[in-house]
Amino acid sequence: MQKPNDLNQSRIVLKQDSTLIAVIEMSLSSWLVAGIVPGVERQPLKKLAVDESALLKLLNRWREEAEKAGRRIERITVAFEAGRDGFWLARWLRARGIEPHVIHASSVAVSREHRRAKTDRLDTELLKRAFLGWLRGERDHCKMVAIPTTKDEDAKRPNRERQSLVGEQTRIVNRMKAALIRLGIRGFNPKLKKAAGRLEDLRTPEGEPIPPNTLAELHRDMERRRLVSDQVRQIEEARLERMEQAPGDGPHAMVRLIARVIGVGIETADMLVHEVLSRKLRDRRAVARYAGLTGAPDESGSKRREKGLAKAGNARVRGGMIQLAWLRAA
Repeated sequence: MQKPNDLNQSRIVLKQDSTLIAVIEMSLSSWLVAGIVPGVERQPLKKLAVDESALLKLLNRWREEAEKAGRRIERITVAFEAGRDGFWLARWLRARGIEPHVIHASSVAVSREHRRAKTDRLDTELLKRAFLGWLRGERDHCKMVAIPTTKDEDAKRPNRERQSLVGEQTRIVNRMKAALIRLGIRGFNPKLKKAAGRLEDLRTPEGEPIPPNTLAELHRDMERRRLVSDQVRQIEEARLERMEQAPGDGPHAMVRLIARVIGVGIETADMLVHEVLSRKLRDRRAVARYAGLTGAPDESGSKRREKGLAKAGNARVRGGMIQLAWLRAA
């Protein structure tokens, strides 16, 4: 029985004589659009600039060609791989009566030849075959990604920005420590509040002060670290303020509930709510696959073994869950 949120196959019966199918191979500077137009023997291929209006005009022109060939188009469906452009195009097309789908890029089977030919034209042919199989309801052709709303995407930004800033803060501290160790100075903690004032008092093993250029570099790094630390604090305070203003809001209520678990803080709870629970995954196996916490099987004949954790899942969720496991084990 097909599950209501199963994205592995289409839930709508494909009527190919009345369905216009298009796929887009997207790049930073151009889009290559390939179509399957009912009643038209040729399979059109058109290169466009990154322009959603031009894409809509192209789809309407293909619709007119199908109608001239005696086919009445009742459904226009467009697919492209998830990537740099995110989901804005899917939302834009949906608002104009087009049925969009975003393909999980790693779910499309490709040739395993080491030196296989790869061009945008060949990629569109591959996408067409995978998308057509998915529309027919056949499994394992490709998997679709749930298209989030702008609000859902925006809710993930504070947690992801904070994670990026924390990583930047760590890189700055490590760079400062490396600069000091290069001079033979160890045991200095750049994260202390009075660390900047103590730089002039530091001495190398030869009794020399820190060279002027290195000293200036360290001061600049400390300013960067202080700025990054302030931005992290602003994100955390803004999140707490939003939760206090609307404590009964759906995501906020879930964050508060999860944070009541011993060892789980607001940051981890916020990550779990917006990265996992908002996706409405079917069961715990789906959660484990999404987080990359399931083993990669390796089976051949009578030999069955696990190859370890796959790294195809959400790295943020996997890191948080592994940290929680360490915490519970301690």
